[in-house]
Amino acid sequence: MIFWPRSGINRSSGGNFSAVQVFGIAFSIMGLLPSIASILGTALIAGPAGAVLGWLIAVDFIMTIGLAMSENASFQPTSGGLYYWTNFYAPPKLKTVLSFVIGNTNSMALVAGMCSINYGYNHNRRDSRGVAKNGDFEITPVKTYGVLVATVLLHIAITSASSKHCAWLQTASIIVNVTLIVLFIIAMPIAASRGTPRAASWVFGNFEHLTHFPIGWTQVAQAWMPAIWTNGAFDACVHMAEECIDPSRTIPFGIIASIGVCGSVGFILMVVTMFSIQKDDIEGHILGSSFGQPMAQVIYDAFETVPGQRKKMAIFFMALISIGQFMIGASVLTAISGQIFAFSKDIGLPMSWWIKQVNKILAVPIHAVITGGILAIIAGLLCLIGTTAATALFTLVIAGNYLSWATPTFFRLIYMKEKFIPGKFFLGSFWSRLNGWISVAYGLFIIVMVMFPTDTNPNKQTMNYTIVVAAGVWILSLVYYYVYAHKHYHGPTTNVDEDIDSGDEVVYLDEVLETKVTSATINC
Repeated sequence: MIFWPRSGINRSSGGNFSAVQVFGIAFSIMGLLPSIASILGTALIAGPAGAVLGWLIAVDFIMTIGLAMSENASFQPTSGGLYYWTNFYAPPKLKTVLSFVIGNTNSMALVAGMCSINYGYNHNRRDSRGVAKNGDFEITPVKTYGVLVATVLLHIAITSASSKHCAWLQTASIIVNVTLIVLFIIAMPIAASRGTPRAASWVFGNFEHLTHFPIGWTQVAQAWMPAIWTNGAFDACVHMAEECIDPSRTIPFGIIASIGVCGSVGFILMVVTMFSIQKDDIEGHILGSSFGQPMAQVIYDAFETVPGQRKKMAIFFMALISIGQFMIGASVLTAISGQIFAFSKDIGLPMSWWIKQVNKILAVPIHAVITGGILAIIAGLLCLIGTTAATALFTLVIAGNYLSWATPTFFRLIYMKEKFIPGKFFLGSFWSRLNGWISVAYGLFIIVMVMFPTDTNPNKQTMNYTIVVAAGVWILSLVYYYVYAHKHYHGPTTNVDEDIDSGDEVVYLDEVLETKVTSATINC
């Protein structure tokens, strides 16, 4: 017997991704060490203890979101995921417009994610050259943007290849990232131990306060950011609903395992990094490094005790980190094209008729790939304003993701009795509600948090542009919906009739839910 919504699920009958493979997709996109290297400076503003403990605390809260999302996916495993669930749980008068906004928000978050990853790749690549030239290397915002555009164009070319080659790239990405993690965890402590050994009291007890905000805010807003940004791709498992075996089980496993593994390994990487710091002057020597990225300086200093190796090892690690970052960018563009393709099939985007076309030879939605790349290039214009403005790409990912994740869970909790049927993964009535409300509250807090600037008294160069871009997307989505899109977008569509085998007994969810509500009314 199959329980099926009348709309929203595009479930193919030939899924062949196992639970481990679904987990691997999220793991490859997260790309632990390259991601941490890109945003390490933010955590160091709170000091080594803030960076380590901030990671641990943030991951615990992130797990509440993953558990709530797993319950949603176990009940309704659909590649439409976030905007479909919003459409399903929201009140009838609001469900279509809210799902439209969430669909656009999720697309925005993915596009910003690709920009931030390529921006990090650009800086890691620059740092390799900076180390080679002993810091005597400068790159302007124009050059930064130029490299970003070139990288996106290369990603478009790679992602437009057949799915077979994209799968190979994903496998290669996993191998590179795992190899990088193992090398880093083994080599860094050995090299650092020959220099200035760090006491555990310094790593776990030294909190810095390098902003003019209150120290408590610094320890949250800065220290949590690496974990929040790095552990932000677990929803990729949801988009694999069409391709995996027994999605009601495999998707929750992929979500929870990716958060658990990346959270645990990421914590180890943060601890290793903090123990490898050789200089006490975090603000001047590491954050103000002539190499650019703090991670490059940390690696360079750690291998200073090995004659003739510090420059070579710093270049080696930063080059390998850059390769890993590049592969992550290609994987994210694949996810972007999937989201944009699905949303365009529901007529949720301008020019949907063109975007949703699939190349018949390669069986790839090339127009969706191109659209995602163009949007990333447009969003990357923030790089021209300056470094601080470019960091809005990182926080824009977070704001978009957390709104997309929290909204369907919020409405599920409100209408749980009327609309929710536990799937194969369920925490139980009490724990599900408790975990769900914690995840929603945490999500709301993070959305507000990432809108704040890095320091007080910002100007046009140092302000946080997240609120400008995010609010712009939300407002324009509403305007576009009420002016034009409402004529064509009516929520997630379906191809159920094409995908269900004639021998299957199908029970539609709305019929089950109607019976559930009627029974509940009689019992009352």
